[in-house]
Amino acid sequence: MKVLVIGSGGREHALVWKIRQSPAVQQVFCVPGNGGIAREATCLAADLKRPPQLAQLAAEIGADLTVVGPEAPLVAGLADELLARGLPVAGPSRAAAQLEGSKIFAKQFMRRHRIPTADFVVCEDRETALANLNRWGGPLVLKADGLAAGKGVVVCADQAQAQEALDSLLSGRLVGEAGHRVVLEQKLEGEEVSFQVLTDGKTVLPLPPTQDHKRVWDEDRGPNTGGMGAYCDDNILSEGLSRRILEDTVFPTLEGLRAEGILYRGVLYCGLMITQQGPQVLEYNVRLGDPETQPLVFRLRTDLAETLLSLATGHLQPGPLSWESGASVCVVACSAGYPGDYQTGKPISGLAEAEAGGAKLFHSGTAECNGSLTTAGGRVLGATARGLNLAAATQAVYAAISKVHFAGIHYRRDIARKGLERAHPL
Repeated sequence: MKVLVIGSGGREHALVWKIRQSPAVQQVFCVPGNGGIAREATCLAADLKRPPQLAQLAAEIGADLTVVGPEAPLVAGLADELLARGLPVAGPSRAAAQLEGSKIFAKQFMRRHRIPTADFVVCEDRETALANLNRWGGPLVLKADGLAAGKGVVVCADQAQAQEALDSLLSGRLVGEAGHRVVLEQKLEGEEVSFQVLTDGKTVLPLPPTQDHKRVWDEDRGPNTGGMGAYCDDNILSEGLSRRILEDTVFPTLEGLRAEGILYRGVLYCGLMITQQGPQVLEYNVRLGDPETQPLVFRLRTDLAETLLSLATGHLQPGPLSWESGASVCVVACSAGYPGDYQTGKPISGLAEAEAGGAKLFHSGTAECNGSLTTAGGRVLGATARGLNLAAATQAVYAAISKVHFAGIHYRRDIARKGLERAHPL
């Protein structure tokens, strides 16, 4: 089997790494890839903003399966282009991808199908937004309607902060055109959890819950990022709460899409807030999370390539996936200044030493330069490690990331702390 992975981040590196382990896979391609991925797969150049070009490339290399990592190509219709050429793809259609492509579509969809989520109002101009700010008061959340690489959500403690964020979004200063329409939303209190499932539109296979860390600084301070780390163990959610999420959120979402004539085939990611009233949906993603994918694949025993091919062809088997016991943790190292302005081209050292103890470095923003790797993005790479329990995995991952060096390196020192301090599952 030839597999094409679309994307250039740590998630895609993790997918390439795991897919390569399948005995059924002869060759793995990645478009466009990065410096780390290029050492494990054949990287090809193509414009991710042009789905027809990507689909044509998949046909030319004879891809038996295309796995789409990032959301933008899915929202632009890449799955539709591949299916039109008879090429299997693990990823939803353009219509289904609107769950992530438009926060307004997603919130209105949840309202139509009575899926638990925070109260909200759609604002298309400053006057409407200010009127609702004055009416609501208190802590609230502003969300850009369009794709914003994880940076289009602003949590506001008061009206002054909300007005400043509103001006930044509507003017385009914060996330460009994605913020020209916004969702004003009640701020929920609780713990955030990432709940992901694989589905071919009929069968649903839940993945172990994970917990992401979106803020750039320790103790959840600073602006939102694409994700500074994540962990996966068996003590995040109780079995009862996991069942409730499936019954109250996942199944109604898929049934609601079917009722609207949309078949969902791919990964459905529900970003949840576990409140005192129960799980509430903060957002949908139509692909695997980044960095949640990294600790997930590090625990996965099941052949990922075969599983995704069965999903893509509508033959996903209902049996549960097999997982290593224990826990896994990913810590992301980023460039100084991220998620704002940052510099690139910084030489990276300590990579072999970081992996010597069994950890794996999944690259995000790296590039090859004269045989060495340099920084090429905001999130540069992430160390992922596994242990018999969360404490052991956390100790191992920080031992690994401490050996990586580049000018201006920053990473959080408190990834998985909530899990370590939790006495029992949510």
